[in-house]
Amino acid sequence: MTKLFAIGWKDLRLIFRDRAALILMLAAPFALTLGMGLITGAFSSGGGISQLPVVVVNRDGGQLGDALAQLLTSADLGDLLAARVETDEAAARSAVESDQVAAAVIIPAGFTASIIPAEGGGVPGAAVAIEVYKNPGRPISAGVVESIVQGFLERVEAGRVGGQVAIEQLLRSGLIAPQDVPRLAQQIGQEQASLAAEPLIRVQRHAAAAERTNDFNPLLLLAPGMALVFLMFTVSLGSRSILVERRDGTLARMLSTATGGGPILVGKITGVYLVGAAQMFILILASTLLFRLNWGDPLGVAAIVLAAVVGAAGWGLLLAAVAKTPSQVANLGMAMMLLFGVLGGSFFGGALPPGVLGMLGRITPNAWAMAGFTTLARGGDLADIAPDIAALLLMGAVLLGVSIVLFNRKGFLQR
Repeated sequence: MTKLFAIGWKDLRLIFRDRAALILMLAAPFALTLGMGLITGAFSSGGGISQLPVVVVNRDGGQLGDALAQLLTSADLGDLLAARVETDEAAARSAVESDQVAAAVIIPAGFTASIIPAEGGGVPGAAVAIEVYKNPGRPISAGVVESIVQGFLERVEAGRVGGQVAIEQLLRSGLIAPQDVPRLAQQIGQEQASLAAEPLIRVQRHAAAAERTNDFNPLLLLAPGMALVFLMFTVSLGSRSILVERRDGTLARMLSTATGGGPILVGKITGVYLVGAAQMFILILASTLLFRLNWGDPLGVAAIVLAAVVGAAGWGLLLAAVAKTPSQVANLGMAMMLLFGVLGGSFFGGALPPGVLGMLGRITPNAWAMAGFTTLARGGDLADIAPDIAALLLMGAVLLGVSIVLFNRKGFLQR
């Protein structure tokens, strides 16, 4: 047991003596957390996202165009959007390009007419698209505006398809005559326009109780997300040392001693684990002291960190087991760091991508660890995150077993 910890402790000291490694392990995630906190307004007095400036140009003049303009400027979204209506499309685009607003929503002429039949019974023309002219310097804010517009359009489309189905059923059943179809279609379109104008999001402010006076801090999602992204780099860096020592002959000299290959591999695994755990706890401690973050139940935080490192270390060892050279581990590790960050929601506050990508995200330690950190940040305890911890431990155990089998097949630790 002493030899195992001696090998692990040696790897831990070597990593923390490497300045370049320290920059990527500690300085980089800390700097990204700081930058994201400034972008989202986490350091402002309100502790949340400030109003997003938006300009709306309504050239349609119809019911649906007016409904969308009213939605974006409604009091229900007043705490989220600072929207104003203008008539000059060029001025709106200029406001985006000069970074005065996050996005410009341009409702073109004929938008309503392309969806709701004319009063005289005319057939709607080709679909007319609404443009969200986004500010590339404010991708998150512009994305929020685009999501609201997209939700409005989805309501409109659902209403249009539902209206068509309803009219077809009424015609087939003989409840309406063919000449009544235009009038009924217009009536349904008008009703759908009214429904689509209802708020998709309601932002409400409540007076908090005395024991809960502080608003939720976005950094409680950003800080663990960045730490987990760079944890994947750290475990790949630690696993890379196994191939480096084999290439340099250090591993052969260790195998020539009385210590068997199995204990040496376990010692190297211990080193990878200690490095990852040290990185996570340092980042959590630093963010607690400097950003005044309350991570939640201390026991739960410690448990989810230790479990997250188990899952991440499993992936790092698998890289070392399948790679042939240290450079391959480095390249694959960097790719894995970014891919797992996206799939696991580390860059999006724990939100997984939709569809198949979201399902794939479940194979990453980022997704389960972010779920645990989010639960703790919102007042949960160790019992609430037990499923996340179990998933991470199971992931690490399976990957570790596969890695050991691959190492043995390659004769990696034979004398």
